Amino acid sequence: MALKASEIKQGQTFEQTLVEDLKRTQIVQYAGASGDYNPLHTDEIFTTKVAGYPSVFAHGMLTMGMTGKMVTDIVGGPDRLTKFGGRFTSQVWPGDDLKGVATIEEVRDEDGRKVVDITVSTKNQDGVEVFAGYATALVDE
Repeated sequence: MALKASEIKQGQTFEQTLVEDLKRTQIVQYAGASGDYNPLHTDEIFTTKVAGYPSVFAHGMLTMGMTGKMVTDIVGGPDRLTKFGGRFTSQVWPGDDLKGVATIEEVRDEDGRKVVDITVSTKNQDGVEVFAGYATALVDE
């Protein structure tokens, strides 16, 4: 679905399940795709015995990527996105379920085009926010 300026309102929200039961395999696949082989994400013994964490955990950029996919699904594709960023607020563990919420903050004109400003929040199954971000995207009239 591509957002249209005439059909959206400030405060409107969109929700999407990003992942259910995140698997260690997906975390390791992301390590391979990104080239980030930090042992905190892939080596259970190192992570628990040396670093003192309860388990390996997902790359922040994996969480951001899943959240970004939600945003591009909402706005109608990655070519509409002009800005996307945020911060990682909590770790994501194997077995976590993640849900993203995108909230329309403003629809405005910029350089003769309609754009929408969006805030995003990704939370785990316990309601803990793991990513907080923002996006700006072009929208049709």
